[in-house]
Amino acid sequence: MTGADLEDRAGRIRPGEELPLERLRDYLRPVLGATAGALEARQFPGGHSNLTYLLGSGDEQWVLRRPPFGSKVKSAHDMSREYRILSALKDVFPYGPVPAHFCGDHDVIGCDFYLMNYIRGLVIRREYPPELNLGPDRTRRQLFNFFDVLGELHSVDLAEAGLEDFGRPAGYAQRQVEGWILRWENAVTDDTVNCDAIVKWLGDHLPPESGRASVIHNDYKLDNVIFSLDDPLTVIGVLDWEMATVGDPVMDLAYTLGYWVQTSDPDWYREARTMPSDVPGAPSRAEIVSRFQERTGIAVDNFPFWFCFALFRLLVIGQQIYYRYYHGHTRDERFAGFLQKAFVLQKMCEMIVSGKIEH
Repeated sequence: MTGADLEDRAGRIRPGEELPLERLRDYLRPVLGATAGALEARQFPGGHSNLTYLLGSGDEQWVLRRPPFGSKVKSAHDMSREYRILSALKDVFPYGPVPAHFCGDHDVIGCDFYLMNYIRGLVIRREYPPELNLGPDRTRRQLFNFFDVLGELHSVDLAEAGLEDFGRPAGYAQRQVEGWILRWENAVTDDTVNCDAIVKWLGDHLPPESGRASVIHNDYKLDNVIFSLDDPLTVIGVLDWEMATVGDPVMDLAYTLGYWVQTSDPDWYREARTMPSDVPGAPSRAEIVSRFQERTGIAVDNFPFWFCFALFRLLVIGQQIYYRYYHGHTRDERFAGFLQKAFVLQKMCEMIVSGKIEH
């Protein structure tokens, strides 16, 4: 098995998400040079938000990011925001893709887009590739490395990166909690779970501000990270910066651990996992929190609150998707399954609220 066999590859473009290649070639020719004339495009799989394409011309490759088709919410898919934070981080955080060009001319492909360098590597999704076969010890090292990179992001000097005014860190946590509670109230359906007790507990137990402001990714998970093909324990890239801002790093860590299922969790929770975080060798949430504090110097106080909030946030995101299905805004049967996921997350939140789970 070679590294190339494990490479995350772009494939055929999904119907309805094609790019106008002729106009794109004409526009990019002065940007990329003569090689743009032979431009071809493929699309990376996965993702429910911004779309990612691989552009190739001869031996050269670039990645193009654009908003989803039909989106009317510019603030949720702001390409200039992504481009700005990647531009700011390129000299202080070596894992972000290097942005190459931003285009705000909608006559080209119908929306804003930007180009960045292509990072060739391994992406781990719901299951580990069986060919990888790291074993428990190397798996443990790999997953600790994964969290260490998040800690490196939180340790970026905002002034050095020029990001002092990126986001509104004062009051960030309170705005997030209040905002996600409001989103929940707007997405409730007749058949959905009852989150009244969870919402009340979150409102009653909001911790005081930590006073710490860091660059936070807001969606840091295994399938948004690229590992080296030569050394799969080493992170070489972090993707999908559309929700990045400046805020509380403890909240960012909790968001990642909201995806983190471990062997001591109930079977019904483990069955709903989206990352292979309960494989032999994987660290527990408590071990991750301890290492994060030790390596970053950031105190992780009130973790049960933030863990519960992270799960509630995922519950709301799923309920918003189910809401579209429930009201007939989409016929995609996959969306029906988000109702069951909401029940699983509600049950886990209630176990945290009752003190049965702390990490």
